Amino acid sequence: MEARVRTHILMDTSQVPLQAAHGLHCSTAMHTFDSSLVPHPPKPPRRPIKALALHEELFRKAPDGTREKASFVQAIQDFAQYNVHKRGHVDFIYLALRKMREYGVERDLAVYNLLLDIFPKEVFRPRSIFQTIFYHYPRQQECGIAVLEQMENHGVMPNKETEFLLIQIFGRKSYPMLKYVRMKLWFTRFRNINPFPLPRDLPQDPVDLARLALRHMEPDLSARVTVYQMSLPEDSKDAVDPTEPHIVGIQSPDQQAALACHDPARPIFVEGPFSLWLRDKCVYYHILRADLLPPEERKVEEIPEEWSLYYPMQLDLAYERSGWDDYKFNINEVEEGPVFAICMAGAHDQATLAKWIQGLQETNPALARIPVVFRLAGSAGELLASSSGPEGSSPPPSEGQEEEDDNQQRQQQGQS
Repeated sequence: MEARVRTHILMDTSQVPLQAAHGLHCSTAMHTFDSSLVPHPPKPPRRPIKALALHEELFRKAPDGTREKASFVQAIQDFAQYNVHKRGHVDFIYLALRKMREYGVERDLAVYNLLLDIFPKEVFRPRSIFQTIFYHYPRQQECGIAVLEQMENHGVMPNKETEFLLIQIFGRKSYPMLKYVRMKLWFTRFRNINPFPLPRDLPQDPVDLARLALRHMEPDLSARVTVYQMSLPEDSKDAVDPTEPHIVGIQSPDQQAALACHDPARPIFVEGPFSLWLRDKCVYYHILRADLLPPEERKVEEIPEEWSLYYPMQLDLAYERSGWDDYKFNINEVEEGPVFAICMAGAHDQATLAKWIQGLQETNPALARIPVVFRLAGSAGELLASSSGPEGSSPPPSEGQEEEDDNQQRQQQGQS
């Protein structure tokens, strides 16, 4: 009887599926190669944490109401002096990052190093490999990355002092240190990659800024920048119009020659305003252009063969193509009419741009015989204005000529 019971028990236990023995540190969850034990660093918060009112009082204005670097540095020193245990240092650093633009120190490397020096030293460094893997002190590391990101946005290159502070605060195997290494790698490669560099500090005067922008757009080095009208100061009382805007234009000798050869029967257009960004400043410009000529009226200049004896300008070679060659090309070629001049003005109305056209007549006499059409973005429609000034008035046209001009203007308005 005992043998039968023992056999029955053995048979029941044999039907139970075998499971592998689990160790002390093993888990029953199935791990795959896609899952990783190393967590990704959390994204920094979109909005910085609100600082305490006590920190706001440190950035109070100076007695004379000015905000400068000395008062900003004094606020940092006051926080480090009166808060020995560095409590609330993360909130203070976030607040200081927001206040840097007001004090004009957003591009000062020494100020960023002072902010990093606020962190307690040797506290947030990982002591083991597990602390390194699991993102030791995440809030403090996010704050350090925020300081480096603001340096990156303003083009500030970290130096050896920044590296020493990061190693002393977070250690070498930390995310702020990884951010520093990437900045040192890519900043040196992309610092001088722009073929058309701009000065770091843009001029504050609108006339000087317009000159810089026009020189930046015009590829011809022989182009001449002309100031047609200077803006008057706001406190001027003797002037008739105290809000007189500035007008600055540029024109090259080739553009003057093209305007002199333009057909007076075809109008030219003043278009704009178009935006142009110079770092963090946006300026607007207008162009004086004409429509593209029809194909039958274009003149193709033939280059004589004597000009290029050894290197011909044109080769008519019939290459054999096989069946594998693709004849379909996605090329979108857009031909535009010639541009005769560019200007930047303090106002974008027709009256201001009409003064620019009158100023162009001094160097372009043919402009007095060409009708000018204003195509402004803010206007309700096209306004036809005579380019001739009040002094040089042209004789009145005949009735037939007036009808032809009216029909031509209506056709142009319908096409536009």
